[in-house]
Amino acid sequence: MSHATFTRRLLATDAGWGALALRLPVGIIFAAHGAQKLFGWFGGYGLEGTGQWMDSIGLSPGYLMALLAGAAEFFGGLALIAGLLVRPASAALAFAMVVAIFSTHIDKGLFVANNGYEFALALLAVTVALLFSGAGRASVDRALSRAQD
Repeated sequence: MSHATFTRRLLATDAGWGALALRLPVGIIFAAHGAQKLFGWFGGYGLEGTGQWMDSIGLSPGYLMALLAGAAEFFGGLALIAGLLVRPASAALAFAMVVAIFSTHIDKGLFVANNGYEFALALLAVTVALLFSGAGRASVDRALSRAQD
């Protein structure tokens, strides 16, 4: 597969406006959660505190895991908001949600009131949908893929 073909397939999307309705709120949620982990914004613990917590649940080295999760969430969330490289961002975010579900939430049941996995599962569903559909109509990806035609 040529570079141009790979790029075109990565950016292409047949999704309509519905992808925008998924991308914006979920992108905001991910960017905010990532900012908590990376910078301590919005009541978060920053890399040091998040890293200590990750170490305590067996995700070691905690600082590195906090950096990876925070970066995926923050930059992946920004990518969803912009509609730029939505497929790779969605893949990274989906992976982060699978890790969150199985490392933190699965033993607490479904409901978020019990720190269960329902919220992470909903975010996983959105990221998998965007992985398959692409960024949709109102996106940088769509503009870039049309510019290559």
